[in-house]
Amino acid sequence: MTAIALDLAVLGDTEPLWQAFVVDVSRRAHVDPARLEAELPNWRALLERFAEDHAPVYLQPSAPVTAALRRLQAQGVRLGAFTDAPEELARVAIAHLAGTRRFEALEAGPGALDRLLERLPGARVVRSLTELDS
Repeated sequence: MTAIALDLAVLGDTEPLWQAFVVDVSRRAHVDPARLEAELPNWRALLERFAEDHAPVYLQPSAPVTAALRRLQAQGVRLGAFTDAPEELARVAIAHLAGTRRFEALEAGPGALDRLLERLPGARVVRSLTELDS
């Protein structure tokens, strides 16, 4: 195995952090969460700032995942991560949970897995810690 395409959810669940952001930005900016793009054009910058400030509360690094990533990196396995979450949230999450230097590529949003597999041809897709360890 020379490359792994890792679902960001293996590192940690970003959904609670995303939901906290949506609640916060809706309350502060008085916008409908379904219309973020139209009503709040700078929502991505706000998301990144919110995620940086709140990541320690919502995202806890996993020792078994970190150890597995270290082993793979020592073996020369190329690592990439993918998620449906917005890129700003994904970048903060990966930095907080695993360190960005471990990952050669990060793809976020719709179609992220397909884009990552183009960047890491032949990568094995991993969606759980069990698959990561095998």
